[in-house]
This record gives sequence, C-alpha cells and structure tokens, in this order.
Amino acid sequence: MIEFRSHRLSNGLRIIHHYDATTRMVAVNLLYDVGSSDENPAKTGLAHLMEHLMFSGTTNFAKYDEMLQRAGGDSNAWTNIDVTNYYDILPAHNVETALWLESNRLVNLNLTDENIEIQKNVVVEEFKQRYLNQPYGDILHLMHGLAYTVHPYRWPTIGLDVETINAFTPADVKDFHKRFYSIGNLVLCVSGNISFDKAVALVEKWFGDISPSGQVARNLPQEPEQQDPRFLSHKCDVPYNMIFRVYHMCGRCHDDYPATDLISDVLGNGQSSRFYRELIQRTSMFADIDASVLGSRDPGLFYIRARLTQGVALDAANRAIDDVLSNLIEGGTTQDEIDKCVNKYLSNKLFENVGYAEKAVSLCSHELLWGANGINAENERYRDVDTGKLQTVASRLFKESNCSTIFYGPDA
Repeated sequence: MIEFRSHRLSNGLRIIHHYDATTRMVAVNLLYDVGSSDENPAKTGLAHLMEHLMFSGTTNFAKYDEMLQRAGGDSNAWTNIDVTNYYDILPAHNVETALWLESNRLVNLNLTDENIEIQKNVVVEEFKQRYLNQPYGDILHLMHGLAYTVHPYRWPTIGLDVETINAFTPADVKDFHKRFYSIGNLVLCVSGNISFDKAVALVEKWFGDISPSGQVARNLPQEPEQQDPRFLSHKCDVPYNMIFRVYHMCGRCHDDYPATDLISDVLGNGQSSRFYRELIQRTSMFADIDASVLGSRDPGLFYIRARLTQGVALDAANRAIDDVLSNLIEGGTTQDEIDKCVNKYLSNKLFENVGYAEKAVSLCSHELLWGANGINAENERYRDVDTGKLQTVASRLFKESNCSTIFYGPDA
C-alpha cells in the first residue's frame, strides 16, 4: 500500500503528495499529458524535441541543469507515445528551487531560433545513432508502420524521419508548447521528506498564479480491427536473422490488460517460460526469444521477438512459434503457472516502487490513467486472472488475422 494525499489548486493543477521519512531528499515529478501520439502526422517528433527544449533555459536563467545542480539536485526526462515526464531530485531543504525552475520553464521557456536549431541538431544525431546507424534500429518504424494504418501509434516517439525534424519551424515548436504545456495538462507529485502542507504551500506559491486551463481534449483516430495477417520481408546486412511479430491488444485500462500482460510472462519471462522450455531448450533453432506488451493508453501491441541461430530457415522458425501459441490456446495454462507469473509481477512492482522518486512517477502515471488510487488497486486485477480468463484472452489475441510479421536479416 502506497500512502498519498491529493490536492487541486484553484487553477486546476493536480498535486499528489507522498511522505517518506527515511530519506532527506525530495523528488518533484511533472507528468505532462502529451506524447508522440498527439502530433500532427506531417510533423512527427515534436513531443520528443520539446522534451529537449525544456532544458534550454528561460528568460530568467540560461541553463536548467546548472541551476538545479547548484542546489544539489539532478534531473532528467523521457517521452513516450502517450506522455512526457520530467523529474528533479534534490535535498529536501532546497525543494523550492526545483518548483521555481519548473514553473519558470512552463511559462517562460526560451524558445529562441538558436535554441530550437541546436536541439533539432541534437535530436537528428540521436535519430541517426539509435535508429539509422544501429543494427535493427529501424524495427520500431517497420513494426508499427505495418501494424497500424490510421492510429498515431504508427510512428515511434523519435519521429518518422530526419527530414521532418529538420523542417520544424519556430512557429511549429511554439504552437506545440502553447497547446500542450499548460496547468490543465499537468500532474505534479512531490515525494520524499516534506510535509503535505509545506508541499502544497510551495506548489501554490510557484504555480498558483499560472493561468488556468483545461486538459487538452483528444479525438485520436482509432485503429480498425485487423482483418488479415500482414507480412514484411526486410533483407539487410545484420549479424542474425530475426522474426518480429506484433498482435493488436487492449489498452492499459482495459479489463483484459492484466491477462494479456501475464500471457507475455507465461511465454517469455525466465527459464521456466513456454518459449524457453519449448524453443530454446528443446530445439536448436533460437538463440533467444521473448514476449512483451506495449502498455499504452489506447489499444497497443503485443510483441514477440526471436533471434535465430545460424542456418535456421525463417519459415521453419516461424512455424515453431505458431506451435507454442497453438498449445497455449488449445491446452491453456495451470493456475500454478499463472500464480508464478503474478508473484513475479508483484515482486517487480514492489522493487520498482521501493524509492520515493519511483513512487512519484507511478503516482503521476496512475493519476493520469484512472486516478492515483489505481496504484493500490492494480495488484488485485492481476490476482483475479484465472486459467479461463487467460485462455479466452489468448484465443482472441493470437488470431492469425491479428498478426503482423517481419522477417528481418540477411536471409529475409
């Protein structure tokens, strides 16, 4: 059980507080309800670029990190398809510095032509290093482009291409910031050795006079049900042949999500998983194979990734994966198998939320999804999954028509 308190300022800012007496530090976490799925299809990559620009300084200070480090703090950020998250960690007696800096860059961000051009170049280099010049680096572009036809999840967070990023104008950037970086689109958590009353008072001091705004309304195009299997062969000079599969699955808040997540663990988590026992141990076809879920707010993807051993035919390996999935659908699982995966999930969740900073991120994420109380209710959602539920979800998930497959490598 994670204890917390909530408060909302008169301008609409949502505040979450968690007290931790075991530390002398405080984490200030800001979750903006904007990700790459909020971008115009002709201007992909803006959400990630904006994350970089938030560290460029404001009209009151030149460098965000330098100011925070003077107060003994550290910061970082990340962007995904749904949200953008910023966090600061610093000594409790200096927490006001972080709140001043965060409020200042929300309203006074220095979006000069020079700063925008510098960060565009940084993002382009990241694109080249991680996606264009890295073996298998383009797989997200290929997979999501194959599986999605209309939903904005069809492009990755970095964007579709370098040319689009280079073409961003200052007006593009400023319009994006004005639309999505607002009080109504923000959840703020203060977690650590600070009282609730002090945390609220300091947030009120630095954020209370910012103009109110509502949460940005979304009307994202929903992906139609996939009617036929899709296939892509991508021949390229990489060390190994690989098979990538994706299946459309439910979103994070759907009742079927815990069962779908557990299916990925039954198949691919650890040496007692189905893939390991049936494909790694009993055949010489696979060097490794795993399964995972996207965990997105809108309906997402279930991933299967397999690296083949030298000389193994892609078609033969693909059929072997089919056999394991068929066995799961037809034979189901045992409750012991599910319980083992549930216990692993609960253990991982406990360790992921062991610190005040980790709790701050989780509380913000849950607040945005369904309310912060969801952080304490989710364990039961997983404990409620039984063999019948898992088999039913697996039967729907692994329909042939729901599958998109990529053969990737020198023999593709």
